[in-house]
Amino acid sequence: MTEKREYTDDYPEKTLYIPGPTEVREEVIEEMAQPMFGHRMDRMTDLYTTIVEDTKDFLDTDNEVIILTASGTEFMESSILNLVEENVLVTTCGSFSERQANVARRLGKTVDTLEYEWGQAVKPEDVREVLERSDTDYDAVTCVMNESSTGVRNPIEEIGDVVAEYPDTYFVVDAVSSLGGDYVDIDEHNVDVIFTSVQKAFAMPPGLAVAVVSDDAYERELEKDSASWYGGFQRTLDYYDRKGQTHSTPAIPIMLAYRKQMKHMLEETHDERDRRHREMAEYTHEWAREHFDLYAEEDYRSQTVTCIENTQGIDVAETIERVSDEYDMVFANGYGSQLGEKTFRIGHMGEHTVESVKELTDAIEDVAGL
Repeated sequence: MTEKREYTDDYPEKTLYIPGPTEVREEVIEEMAQPMFGHRMDRMTDLYTTIVEDTKDFLDTDNEVIILTASGTEFMESSILNLVEENVLVTTCGSFSERQANVARRLGKTVDTLEYEWGQAVKPEDVREVLERSDTDYDAVTCVMNESSTGVRNPIEEIGDVVAEYPDTYFVVDAVSSLGGDYVDIDEHNVDVIFTSVQKAFAMPPGLAVAVVSDDAYERELEKDSASWYGGFQRTLDYYDRKGQTHSTPAIPIMLAYRKQMKHMLEETHDERDRRHREMAEYTHEWAREHFDLYAEEDYRSQTVTCIENTQGIDVAETIERVSDEYDMVFANGYGSQLGEKTFRIGHMGEHTVESVKELTDAIEDVAGL
């Protein structure tokens, strides 16, 4: 049994370059210290309607937005419950897409997988081939936009265009580690549900999950005999239409912080935020090619998380520890036993810039003797 471990001294502050949580602006953190108020007061309606409508504006979508106190995993689960009667096609190319398949199986759904080796990307033509040749009528196809375990950015736009040819099949996208840092035209590409966690590219404290839901997905849930209670599209959206609030008690301090950060994101604009993340990715990819190699397939590399192949055989764990101790910066090792010391990952998302990422790569060069 795990023993209690209470630390009473001050922890040293570390700059985060992991795939989330990421750095949070001080004024956003300060928003959480406001006096508490009731979640059924008018002030809550003012707060919640603001963050929902501002999120729609930022993402440039006419679809519905749901913001709940949860991690993105809530919408990974609820989208399957809400849309899938029996059969779902899950595209897998890394740890988090494999988790999506596991979630669907645990919910009692019949899961077929379109599998790729880790580091490879999902190909739209393969999705079309499965849908054309299969005798199964799939209720949904799922894909992870940004597979942060491998640094792969899947072409969800083209995949969505393929799924659009099958009007009875819904398209569900896990964009937990990319939305807000990698532009996607949600409405244009038949994305029925796309969800994220705010502690990633939104540069927020953890605690909220955001989903964008199409009218077709909402109507689909109405046809089903069962659906998610907490993350049900009907329950959440109907309550918002009636009350302008959440149906269950939300994490009010985090939503106050979200309001502040979303105003900042709107001021920067989605296009500019996308451009900044693209520049960080280009710098990090170039640095990785110079000293190591990139794990993800060429032309399908993430704009928010770079997975670097450890071609020099450095001691990844020791390097991470020394960079943390000597420079107060934290980056990530390879994800899971399959990658381990074979890779390491740099998260360049949220409020980071090329200049701040360069501070980390300089530290890695110094500690690893590159």
